Amino acid sequence: MEIKKMVDKQRDFYNSGKTLSYKFRKNALDNLYNAVLSFEDEIKTALYKDLNKSEAEAYLTEIGVTLKEIAYLRKHLKKLMKNKRRKTEITNFPAKSFISPHPYGVTLIMSPWNYPIYLTLAPLAGAIAAGNTVMIKPSNYSFETSDIIEKLIKNTFDGEYISVVKGGREENQDLLNQKFDYIFFTGSTTVGKIVMEKASKNLTPISLELGGKSPTIVTRDSDIDLSAKRIIFGKLINVGQTCVAPDYILIDENVEEEFIGRAVQYIKQYFGAKPIENVNYGKIINKKHFERLTGLLENQEVVYGGHSDSKTLKIEPTILRNVSAESQVMQEEIFGPILPIITYKELDEAIHFVQSRPHPLALYLFTKSKETINKVMNQCQFGGGCINDTIMQVASDYLPFGGVENSGMGQYHGEASFKTFSHYRSIIKKSTLIDVPLRYHPLTDKKLKWIKKVLK
Repeated sequence: MEIKKMVDKQRDFYNSGKTLSYKFRKNALDNLYNAVLSFEDEIKTALYKDLNKSEAEAYLTEIGVTLKEIAYLRKHLKKLMKNKRRKTEITNFPAKSFISPHPYGVTLIMSPWNYPIYLTLAPLAGAIAAGNTVMIKPSNYSFETSDIIEKLIKNTFDGEYISVVKGGREENQDLLNQKFDYIFFTGSTTVGKIVMEKASKNLTPISLELGGKSPTIVTRDSDIDLSAKRIIFGKLINVGQTCVAPDYILIDENVEEEFIGRAVQYIKQYFGAKPIENVNYGKIINKKHFERLTGLLENQEVVYGGHSDSKTLKIEPTILRNVSAESQVMQEEIFGPILPIITYKELDEAIHFVQSRPHPLALYLFTKSKETINKVMNQCQFGGGCINDTIMQVASDYLPFGGVENSGMGQYHGEASFKTFSHYRSIIKKSTLIDVPLRYHPLTDKKLKWIKKVLK
């Protein structure tokens, strides 16, 4: 069906008012939850074909967190939908004030290839909970999973309520030329700018979940062994193809050697001496990204790893040292299993390094010092992060997730998902029993005297 006709059908369905009730939304969330369970095996198979994700990683990073997000919204939906009372100023006496959440209407969710299930169905759950209709555009790169998403949605919802559009650039352009009431995009900063430009023509509100080079600062007083364990864990989930993966490390020069030794130890512990031969070690999504990543290794000092297999599109976990801030590997988000290490003498150098670059989606700090924590948190601008851990801020339904400036705008997860897909209307309900004449013309000097007292 032509995309415009699909949008028009969804607008008619939304305008019918069917999506507004608690019962409808709750039932839709129930259906989505059950659909994920029903398609679990097919989802795992598709993720393995697209990204070589093991069953355990597929459940941990895609299926489980998706179910958790839906379950949170189901549990709290009634409360989220309620009007919220607000204080009423004396100028509006007698009255009641409240804010009322209302769906935007017909929404578009554009999802990426790296976590194609979670980053499609989690925002979808938020849009459903808020009472919208949804058009979904999954990535063309993860085409096996996109097929499953389309099948899951078709088997669960009517197209006039929720539908999937597959395809590449032509379909993306066609979708972005339509009039939506809200657009939720997850992907690269480059494409995010295009989405924002297109949305601006219709003044369509948007959320942009982007990325960037997320730094990890490791201080001299940190637990080096635990730091290495948690950094390598965060870096190698989905072989680094994660928007909040530690992109590079800024480390006190006195503990660099110890850290590298521990990091290599944990790489071997997680994936063996030959990760490329490990069936549970993921692959790069396609040849284009594989060649981009292997190109970043040129003229770099490889401490560990560096090997790759163009047939399987696998790249070894690779640690680089003596990396120049001007090198190509430091100019773009890596999005792969390559970890550059840059040393510093004083903490201020690391802070300045972070602040002199575009604001990242995440920042990770490993230290035992409260003073250091306060200093870095106060001086560095970033979307979110962890102290003495990596990526776990994403796993909480109680923490909003999103970037700042180049790394994005808007937030979601849990309650924040509902808020993102809702417009909060400010309402004053005025009493009809009393009508204070003070505001009405003629505005005499006597009235002005009272007005000044009231407005102070």
